[in-house]
Amino acid sequence: MSVEDHRKIAKEKMRGKCGVFSMCDGAPNKICQGNSYGKPIGFGGVGSGASFVNNVQALKKLNLKMREIGENYTPDTKYDFFGHELTMPIMGASITGVNSFGGDNAITEPDFCKATVLGAKEAGTIGWRGDTYTYTFDFMPCYDAICNHADGWGVKISKPRDQEVLKKVFKMYEEGNAIAVGTDVDGCGSTIMAANNKPVFRKSPEDIKELVNYTKLPVIIKGIMSVEDAVAATEAGAKAIVISNHGGRVLDHTPGTADVLFPIVDELKGKVRIIIDGGIRTGYDVLKMLAIGAESVLIGRDIVRAAVGGGTEGVNVYFEFLQKTLVKAMWMTGVATLEDITRDVIYK
Repeated sequence: MSVEDHRKIAKEKMRGKCGVFSMCDGAPNKICQGNSYGKPIGFGGVGSGASFVNNVQALKKLNLKMREIGENYTPDTKYDFFGHELTMPIMGASITGVNSFGGDNAITEPDFCKATVLGAKEAGTIGWRGDTYTYTFDFMPCYDAICNHADGWGVKISKPRDQEVLKKVFKMYEEGNAIAVGTDVDGCGSTIMAANNKPVFRKSPEDIKELVNYTKLPVIIKGIMSVEDAVAATEAGAKAIVISNHGGRVLDHTPGTADVLFPIVDELKGKVRIIIDGGIRTGYDVLKMLAIGAESVLIGRDIVRAAVGGGTEGVNVYFEFLQKTLVKAMWMTGVATLEDITRDVIYK
């Protein structure tokens, strides 16, 4: 089955919650963004949805430079992630909690976690798993997916909970042979955690250092939207940062992540792994982010729809689609390897 076949199934299962449009852009006429202040976010962005829209628009204003004269080659998308060779610099974002955006009637949380992790693994890449208000030490479907079903082939990102809770979670995943762990610091603004009385906290550089020193695994700090925070996380020992505004779901009126990427790359390229999410829908979008200077990207909403529409197969097929369009983009812009990608590939 194709990406479109799985989307048609997801559209039926998510009726009234997500239109599963081919262009997921947070426009006000879309089902997900038919919200107003004070109401549940659903699948859209918080408040006016400006942050969600800005992610898409920041990428849309960048254009690719076609270059077809030169030696013939086959683009190589292989990517090393902490010593693990992946087929592409594209991974599944840690979006978690299908009940939070109205998908619990379409797929259960355990099946959702398994589909995202195993589908990514079949495609030769990694599915990250997150955290939500329903998760406890007695209910951890993300742990089951990563550590039991995928033999540790995954990354765990936790909400910025109490330090002792985070250390306990990190130790569990370390013992379960996970690839990396981390926290999404922008989760301190999570509306769903606040609505369900699950405490989350701002994290200081000292807090991050404590977490880094507690585990042998690489620690990733996700939710970076400023040079200042990027530098602070790097100096605190984070092995990777993820530029992300939580899909536009924690603070209204933030810039698109692609716009934020430029100054962070200029400041920190070569000092820390720089990963990004936000508005990425195709391999063409992936190439734009890599051209600015990210080393890899994460895909969120479209992986949810792929999982709902096709389970493990749907996720696998969607990753294959992303890789194919990335190869096409590299082929048409004259770059043979990921290392060859520079800002010369894009018009700003």
